[in-house]
Amino acid sequence: MTTSFSSGPWPANPLLYEINTRVWLNELSAKAGQTVTLDRIPPAELDRIARMGFQAVWLMGVWTTTGTEALRVARTMPDLLNEYRHALPDYTSEDVIGSPYAVSDYIVSPTLGGEAGLASFRNRLASFGMKLMLDFVPNHTSRDHWLVAEQPDVFVRGSKEDLARDPSSFFANARGDVIAFGRDPYFPAWTDTAQINYGSHIGRQAMKKALLSIADQCDGVRCDMAMLVLPEIIERVWGNRLGPSWNKNSFWKEAIGEVKALNPHFLMMAEAYWNLEWQLQQHGFDFTYDKTLYDRLRSNDNTGVRQHLQADKSYQQHCARFLENHDEPRAAAAFGLPRSRPMATLSFFAPGLKLLHEGQLEGRRVKLPVQLGRRPAENEDIETALFYEKILAVLQDPIFQTGTFNAIAVQPSGWGDTTQEALAAIAWTPGPETNSQALRGYLCVVNLNAWRAYGRVPLPVEVFNNNRQYVFTDRLDGKRYERQGSELISPGIYIALEAHQQHIFEIQVK
Repeated sequence: MTTSFSSGPWPANPLLYEINTRVWLNELSAKAGQTVTLDRIPPAELDRIARMGFQAVWLMGVWTTTGTEALRVARTMPDLLNEYRHALPDYTSEDVIGSPYAVSDYIVSPTLGGEAGLASFRNRLASFGMKLMLDFVPNHTSRDHWLVAEQPDVFVRGSKEDLARDPSSFFANARGDVIAFGRDPYFPAWTDTAQINYGSHIGRQAMKKALLSIADQCDGVRCDMAMLVLPEIIERVWGNRLGPSWNKNSFWKEAIGEVKALNPHFLMMAEAYWNLEWQLQQHGFDFTYDKTLYDRLRSNDNTGVRQHLQADKSYQQHCARFLENHDEPRAAAAFGLPRSRPMATLSFFAPGLKLLHEGQLEGRRVKLPVQLGRRPAENEDIETALFYEKILAVLQDPIFQTGTFNAIAVQPSGWGDTTQEALAAIAWTPGPETNSQALRGYLCVVNLNAWRAYGRVPLPVEVFNNNRQYVFTDRLDGKRYERQGSELISPGIYIALEAHQQHIFEIQVK
């Protein structure tokens, strides 16, 4: 792997923008009246993304996925067809392009501009100060991948009896070798894929080679279903099919070690579930999906949300926060537009990577199946767009890269009041070496419930001075408040918020 011009360090808490590459290029092509590939993205489009404050772009779905079998599955599975009809009622078979997670080869699709187009796009991103993230799918390939025909022992093997007994879990390649479909422990197999055998030396080496090849073309990877490659998960799913002496060493520790040896700044992000996030961080991942926070926000588990944000900071700073992505429902649909905004504030003002999905900023509601290359037209929600414009502007403040994060326990506003249980508060202050006479900081308080709530938010005694006055400017509505330092420390600043209302206060010494 060669070290490139853009291989410097990532920000501590990067802002990442996920783009569905094929849909994006199709829409840009329609707008331009000609084919737009990665090397021909209009400058105004990149400028738009950079001005919003994003420090990296994740191009979801750039690899070759043209296998005939994988495409046949995508165009014939009844469950998928139902999803297509729901998302895009007027879809045709031409709109079904196959899953970007059934990779036929880790080569940039020629229809997107090929390897040269991607290199040009990365070059131009770097000129705007942004980095590039791509996908790596470690658990499986497409069943049409060239390795299926040429090196079937890269994959978990089966017998003809397995195929006859369970054709939903196995398939045969052109020469009759029986191979397992990719799967996880809890769902039926993905019948457009072939399962990598991590008990096999050649299987591990093939995926290591693929990862190193990807890492030479970008600045970071999002690793699909990364927990499926942990040794205990592999053993649970595949058991004796791995052989009695299979290699139980962590693939991630080995592979990430090799990548980082060549480029220490390369970023590894894991899609992770099942409370295995901390374990994957210990195996070398820089960031892991924070599905726990997402689930607790969505289920109105206010206590769980507050407890989660008070977890150890060494864990928090390696979490990837999101309110939607291509696998989850659109935030506007899952939470409702008014409720989605305080949830976004709480997610994106927490430490760690902040993942925002193209269309989220405009309030799109339709979750598009990844197999489709076209999406329905939707009207922009102006209020949501203005909200994200404001919070993204705030998040460009350097304090969110270098400052100190605190999750603050909101106290009752008075005797007998328990409505503060609906409130969550987080603060960012400069490091301890900062002169308190010039203090700047931020306080975010959100009401997670659908009724009015009151509370007192005590700010850190080691930062605020009893004898000084502070100005609180709400960056959402522009209102200003002056408060004495003694009140801020104890009993804390008084907060009253309507249902799903929020404050994002910039704090300055008067």
